[in-house]
Amino acid sequence: MITKGMMTSNTPEWETPQALFDKLNKEFKFKLDVCATEENAKVWVYYTKEENGLLRPWSKMNWMNPPYGREISKWVATAYAEAINGNTTVALLPARTDTRWFHDYIYIRPKLDF
Repeated sequence: MITKGMMTSNTPEWETPQALFDKLNKEFKFKLDVCATEENAKVWVYYTKEENGLLRPWSKMNWMNPPYGREISKWVATAYAEAINGNTTVALLPARTDTRWFHDYIYIRPKLDF
């Protein structure tokens, strides 16, 4: 179901529902919230927009609910780069399967040798 709130752009920031985060945190034990505000941070250690988590070091276990605007691709690309470096990021993302960032960083097919 599509709601009116899903189609607006009043703000690119959406707070993670606490119950969802709690279930994920129980399993992953996050050390860093890479893009938060003081009001919606889910982890004790977090980066705000002013601190720019895109330019800061990430932890071994990260939580990410990125801004859902045009810069979401930068956050997903950074999470991908962090994964290559051995760091885990669990992200709450919109299912925008027709976007380049989704295909480049989420829907990745392993290269097969034949």
